[in-house]
Amino acid sequence: MRIKNGLSVDVEDYFHAEAITGHIGRNDWGTLQSRVVKNTYRVLDLLSEHNVQATFFVLGWVADHFPHLVTEIHSRGHEIGCHSYWHRLIYELTSEEFREDTRRAKDAIESAVGVEIIGYRAPSFSLTERSLWALEILQELGFQYDSSIFPTYHDLYGFPGHPRFLCHHGRDSKWNIVEFPISTWRVGLLNLPFGGGGYLRILPLTYTHLAFRRVNEHDRQPVIVYFHPWEIDPEQPRFEIPFRSRFRHYTNLDKMRMRVEALLQSYEFVSLCELLELDQHRIPMEYSK
Repeated sequence: MRIKNGLSVDVEDYFHAEAITGHIGRNDWGTLQSRVVKNTYRVLDLLSEHNVQATFFVLGWVADHFPHLVTEIHSRGHEIGCHSYWHRLIYELTSEEFREDTRRAKDAIESAVGVEIIGYRAPSFSLTERSLWALEILQELGFQYDSSIFPTYHDLYGFPGHPRFLCHHGRDSKWNIVEFPISTWRVGLLNLPFGGGGYLRILPLTYTHLAFRRVNEHDRQPVIVYFHPWEIDPEQPRFEIPFRSRFRHYTNLDKMRMRVEALLQSYEFVSLCELLELDQHRIPMEYSK
């Protein structure tokens, strides 16, 4: 039986990305050319061509400025989730700042689409070992699952010791929330990332297929794929930013659509809420410390 994998899209504009936002102030967002609507429609049309449903984690700022876009995503049968309001790293916020940002985003998205949302993804996967306190706030605000933890090493994020596959977080049985960790494959003692964002754009497609097969066929687990609408937009404006940020953000933008399409043709995908329903009976408990 083919494994059903989880497909997710983080709906943000090119200037919301971490590589850019550190050099462009939030007060400047409204003065920049927005491309999120056009690029998200490109993604929606691509998924329609392949008859695939996904989870779209929408930035609250986008929902406030383009509510019709959120309505369109929902009308095409996709799940809507929350991607914060201001795209700020969780571990740089206080608990109250995180609560307010998340509540504001959830309200904006739900007002636009008219349904309750149950899934959350942190900007830049910034739910790490030092920001696990955020999970309790997510449940307090009504979220049932999170997809923010990346069990690998990175200079901006990473929780290498976290389980690689779906699990429950809980504390004293008072709360629990399901975690969809971003996918890695085990090579020796390392969890290597693949199948989403810059890893899908920059690394060879043969590497991605090899990792996919390892997780699906050897581990018998779903792969969680993610990407952003701006990643299929090679015509987006370019900023003078440091080399590392420039490499991460702009490399292979002209190849990303083809690579996403290659995955859609090769593997089976569903939204994360559907994956949650399929795997609910076999998700192990993992108590947060």
